[in-house]
Amino acid sequence: MSKALIIGPSWVGDMVMSQSLFKRLKEQEPDLEIDVLAPGWCKPILDRMPEVSQAIEMPVGHGNFGLKTRYKLGRKLAKEGYDRAYVIPRSAKSALVPVFAGIPKRIGWKGESRYGLLNDIRPNRKAFQYMVERLVALAHPKKDMVDSSSLGGINTLPRPALMIDNQAQLSATEKFDLATDKPILGLCPGAEFGPSKQWPVEHYAHVAQYAVEQGYQVWLFGSGKDTPTCDAIKNLVTPDYQPHLKVLAGKTSLIEAIDLLGACKIVVSNDSGLMHVAAAVGCYVIGVYGSTSPNYTPPLTDKVSIIGTDIECRPCFQRTCPLGHMKCLTELSSERVIREIQSC
Repeated sequence: MSKALIIGPSWVGDMVMSQSLFKRLKEQEPDLEIDVLAPGWCKPILDRMPEVSQAIEMPVGHGNFGLKTRYKLGRKLAKEGYDRAYVIPRSAKSALVPVFAGIPKRIGWKGESRYGLLNDIRPNRKAFQYMVERLVALAHPKKDMVDSSSLGGINTLPRPALMIDNQAQLSATEKFDLATDKPILGLCPGAEFGPSKQWPVEHYAHVAQYAVEQGYQVWLFGSGKDTPTCDAIKNLVTPDYQPHLKVLAGKTSLIEAIDLLGACKIVVSNDSGLMHVAAAVGCYVIGVYGSTSPNYTPPLTDKVSIIGTDIECRPCFQRTCPLGHMKCLTELSSERVIREIQSC
């Protein structure tokens, strides 16, 4: 039996999209055993991917070199008998553990100087438009991967599909006193990348107000950093309607958020990790794009509407608006999202 080690990414959305690579590898070799080395917070996501045999926690924090720790981990993993490693991050340090583990074939894209660390280096990353194409291309021989057309198009690729634990979902709804007798609209108004991805709270509040008027429950998701944003959205809604909004940001674990997103009919989200989670659990996703573009990391689902403006400075891919006006988001009206909800 073959065994592969994946060096995983450090962001929620990237980890979700990485499942497309895992799926392609299993399509090619059903008996392949896949282990993923990733930050500890990724484990709940990896546990919901049936393709993954084992999630291994990376003991070195994101951005830290930790040579001695990486060496010790590599020597420990040498006992696992991996015959190949796929290194998703493009940093040099991310390729060290497979070398220390003595894994004979080490595959990844050209990034920081990694000659000698990787022995199957792919130089043409930019010939693949979408991130998911860049991930899946690693599963195929280098000589066959010329550009995006080599994979047959993004719609032919396997898509992430996270498993939902129905019992855990029920427990989470009871824990947070959530009603499920009405359709549920999820809102994900945060974005770790920065404010240039965050649709204004006033627009989110208008959508929430409309949804409650139409009989929806509204659940607001995010990390602890997003709690003030979610509270602001709730406070902008008519007081009589506020009991129908539940702020879950900062309260749920990641695994609880996955299961609760799976209960939502529709999710409105900035371009964020939770947007990709929502797509992977089967929600209808309305993706709101500001400084970034769906031409690189779209939600990987057919149940999707992409909302953005045609302002000429977009996409700039900056964390904060370099022109200081944020028009790509402020001029993106809530009525456009409401029309998409009406069509669902």
